[in-house]
Amino acid sequence: MNQSLFNADTLDSKTIVPVLDCLDVDGMVNFLRELIAIPSVTGTAAESQAQHWFAARLKESSFQTDLWSVDLPTTIADPQFPGLEAPREEAWGLVGSWGGEASEGPTLVLNGHIDVVPAGDLSQWQEAAPYSGRVENGLLYGRGACDMKGGLACNLFAVKAIQAAGIQLKGKVLLQSVVGEEDGGLGTFVTLRRGYRGDAAIIPEPTELQIIPACAGALTFRLRLTGLSAHASTRLEGMSVIEKFWPVWKTLETLEARRNRPGHPLMSRYELPYPLSIGTLSAGNWPSSVPDQLIAEGRLGVALGEDPEVARRELEAAIAETCRQDAWLREHPVVIEWFGGQFASGQIPLEHPLISLVSRINQQLHGNIPAVHGAPYGSDLRLMTGLGQIPTLHYGPGSVKKAHAPNEYVPIADLIQVAQTLIVTILQFCGFHKN
Repeated sequence: MNQSLFNADTLDSKTIVPVLDCLDVDGMVNFLRELIAIPSVTGTAAESQAQHWFAARLKESSFQTDLWSVDLPTTIADPQFPGLEAPREEAWGLVGSWGGEASEGPTLVLNGHIDVVPAGDLSQWQEAAPYSGRVENGLLYGRGACDMKGGLACNLFAVKAIQAAGIQLKGKVLLQSVVGEEDGGLGTFVTLRRGYRGDAAIIPEPTELQIIPACAGALTFRLRLTGLSAHASTRLEGMSVIEKFWPVWKTLETLEARRNRPGHPLMSRYELPYPLSIGTLSAGNWPSSVPDQLIAEGRLGVALGEDPEVARRELEAAIAETCRQDAWLREHPVVIEWFGGQFASGQIPLEHPLISLVSRINQQLHGNIPAVHGAPYGSDLRLMTGLGQIPTLHYGPGSVKKAHAPNEYVPIADLIQVAQTLIVTILQFCGFHKN
């Protein structure tokens, strides 16, 4: 790692203030409201619509824009493909490049995902309007407001402020808008496969303005149990698969507790940094029949630095032991399938200079040193640091507690703070030509 990329002197106020004054806050808010109005749920046609809409905004802002249709069959067949859950017929990659030549200065990647999760129960949304982008009391509401269209808005308007100030960078910024992050990381995967790299990357996922240099992993699994059907009036003639799932459930509870013993210091703030949960459960097909089929789907947390294959084997061994201890399950063992998103963990060292750079700039501009800690969720950080070998951290507006929830929102003050921090980070990292 070239340490000089991160060790530039603190920029003086005469340089910073005029650029910060060029941040178009109203434009950023209106941009985000328009983007939220496109219901870009993972894998839907609206996800592609949002990519094309964003590509047009990049072209309007003088970005050299690459919008391409992803070859899904070839991508999915790649041995390193991270998996997906949502069905899709198409996917689009999008990268905007702005700045100088690679030979003049370093490249900073600003990555963010444009896909969102479904709105869920509309009755839990105020005015049943998850895509309204309404603004109230300094908060901007809507699905994707913090996770993470707000971060995309910060990325774009940070660069637009530098452009408006008439500053030319020595290095360049790669602004990446990716799809499929919510179900595996398709978009960042294909962006890396297309050859886009940088010397460092920031992903403004919702972090409450804190710095996250490490994310846990998450593996999606499916359990299939087989029982024996019988008429409910003679249920002792059958074998209820629901009853046989109970010892499996208890095994998963025990496994979760064992895997969450005190460990990595970056995860010490969490009571349960690596959750193991069952998200869907279905059994039986008739009320008056003994249920003979059960399918449970869930998520296994992967610890920082843990090989995902080790985590898989640990779950498989625990369930195999439970089957050995039960007469029925010995003859009809649980079938385990690994599908969908397969997130490894990802991290950069706590002493990495990218962390100190963003921390120092945040302190310089806003008067506080951000907390630094890990996150219990999977993200595209692990693809950037792993497959891409790009030092990456999360620093963004809003709270993950509001992500995927009804009435999701992002504070406008957070958008401003993150955009300002990104402005100075870009200038300091990439360098610029002085007038």
